[in-house]
Amino acid sequence: MDLAYLRAHPEHLPTFLTHQRIRETPVSGGDICAASRLTLDDGHSVFAKTWPETAGRPAPEDFFATEAAGLRWLRAAGTVAVPEVIVALPQLLALDWVEPGEPTPEAAERFGRELAGLHRAGAPAFGAEWTGFIGALPQDNTPDPGPWSDWFARRRLAPYLRTSVDNGALTKAEAGLVEELIDRIGELGGDEPPARIHGDLWPGNLLWGADDRVRLVDPAAHGGHRETDLAQLALFGGAPHLDRILATYDETWPLADGWRERVPLHQLHLLLVHTALFGAAYRDAVGTAARAALRGAGRATVDR
Repeated sequence: MDLAYLRAHPEHLPTFLTHQRIRETPVSGGDICAASRLTLDDGHSVFAKTWPETAGRPAPEDFFATEAAGLRWLRAAGTVAVPEVIVALPQLLALDWVEPGEPTPEAAERFGRELAGLHRAGAPAFGAEWTGFIGALPQDNTPDPGPWSDWFARRRLAPYLRTSVDNGALTKAEAGLVEELIDRIGELGGDEPPARIHGDLWPGNLLWGADDRVRLVDPAAHGGHRETDLAQLALFGGAPHLDRILATYDETWPLADGWRERVPLHQLHLLLVHTALFGAAYRDAVGTAARAALRGAGRATVDR
């Protein structure tokens, strides 16, 4: 099987894998999927993701189709580099292989400019035309005209707050803080039209290539707020050269007043996803972010 054959007959890939007709090398694939590098007969490689057998259940319906739709939508903007989708089947996803490299300041600066271009490509509404997932959890992508603050509270904070309370990850104290923030979200300002965003842009979803260019992987792509992507880049240790990314982004498309105070608010979505998925290990992070966001709401009120 070569790349041309694979493009013409993507449905045959599982059979070739089952019968070991393709050289397969396991690689890191994140917290959810099993991943491997497939070396084809013509020397090309592709990156393949499958739902792990250890999960004990099949992949959620449209799980890989959703990721493929998001990757294609981000790639269509023609700004940030996004791996090409080669195969999208219910049980697996295969992408063009990207040779990994080291993060450099130059790549970070280029990425900042390209990310601004991606966001500026826009979206017809908040949400998306495809089913949503964030990690292994469903995410409501029902298209919504906004305003952003109301949509974000209803679609991105409240659902994962409920799950996190139900599974015991959050106590009444943390839940109360998030509920207060949901009630006061309009005080933070920052409403903008929907941007074309990655939606799960923690640093692990940046692929630094050997060609000194950053690529986006594992999206939860939808129309959202551009500050959400930027805030997520600062989570879990922060992206390499984050200061360079933010500086060139702001030079390319200046951020609105108060964006720094809104960082914890935007981070809260992904932190609540983590308490919903992984439990109380992220409880303190949720509480800290909610308190910081509420302090920001207080400053925003004073500024008015």
